[in-house]
Amino acid sequence: MAREIINAIIYTEVDDNIGPNPLVWVPANFPKEYMNYIGIKSITILSGEKGLVPETVVMLPFPSLNSKGLIKYLQWYDENRRGGIGIASITMLFEEIDDVIFYKYMNYFVEPFEKVAQSIINLEKPNVQEENIALELFKFKNYIESLLEDLRKKEIEKYTAQAFPMHQKDAIDFKFKIIICGDPGVGKTSLILQFTENAFRRTYIPTVGVFVTDKIFKVDNHNIQLVLWDIAGQQKFQLMRQQFYKGLDGAFLVFDLTKQNSFDNIVHWYNDVKKYATKFPNLIGYIVGNKKDLGEDIIIDIKSINQLSNNLNLKYLDTSALTGENVYNAFFNLARSLYNLVIYS
Repeated sequence: MAREIINAIIYTEVDDNIGPNPLVWVPANFPKEYMNYIGIKSITILSGEKGLVPETVVMLPFPSLNSKGLIKYLQWYDENRRGGIGIASITMLFEEIDDVIFYKYMNYFVEPFEKVAQSIINLEKPNVQEENIALELFKFKNYIESLLEDLRKKEIEKYTAQAFPMHQKDAIDFKFKIIICGDPGVGKTSLILQFTENAFRRTYIPTVGVFVTDKIFKVDNHNIQLVLWDIAGQQKFQLMRQQFYKGLDGAFLVFDLTKQNSFDNIVHWYNDVKKYATKFPNLIGYIVGNKKDLGEDIIIDIKSINQLSNNLNLKYLDTSALTGENVYNAFFNLARSLYNLVIYS
């Protein structure tokens, strides 16, 4: 593979005496202190579910490790255990920056998780040999890595087939740098993924928290390349990210329709970006209210949105990165606005 995505896979059992007990893990040299934290968190989250064990694969964050995990919970009958039930978890750990890969292709991972879970349940018995479980996890890890490589190749092939011949100097007629900014968790990365469909074709600059990707498409038979800069919203990146605003052509100021603070902070993001938008007299872009699909949870009213839109002289669009509603329109309309400014100025 181009790079290793899976950091570790940990199998954790609930021991009648000591509770969550990481029993087997691959690779074997994975730090034990991390393993204990992952195993305990994977299991103890069930305590908030009143004993209900999820049947589906779930994603869980591990912030102190800058990681996330896909977790499959196991449950089986065992008369030798308290309550006659055995409970365990399989946690597949990966870097937080790769979560869009797993969000996008989640359906591909469900069946492999089901199979390895069933294989381990079949192995569960008194005095079970841990090396047998380790072997199942090792085979599972190899399969997932092979699957990820196949998905990566298909994605690249699809992109290559859809894109224009990049080796020709005249392939791109216009190139625009777009900044996507907003508070953490508003769905900036998900919007970009929904638009570009490229989970693997992203460049990450970890020291400043920036993703860079691109999309090429046509506007009036001209080849337009949008270079999309997904700017991290954390406060610690404030000084560094300003360096990446330079040369911007347009911007999306994104907030979460279910979070008041993210809406209130749009003015901050506007002021943060505006001073670097020097190519045109005004900032070209949109205020974007994301997570439109969470209908009943939406708390930001349209009157407040329209007032903000008028104050900042920016149009407003509501989107759903989950369903794709209005996402393509947002990027296409911004590209057309920039294109018109260049053509007719």
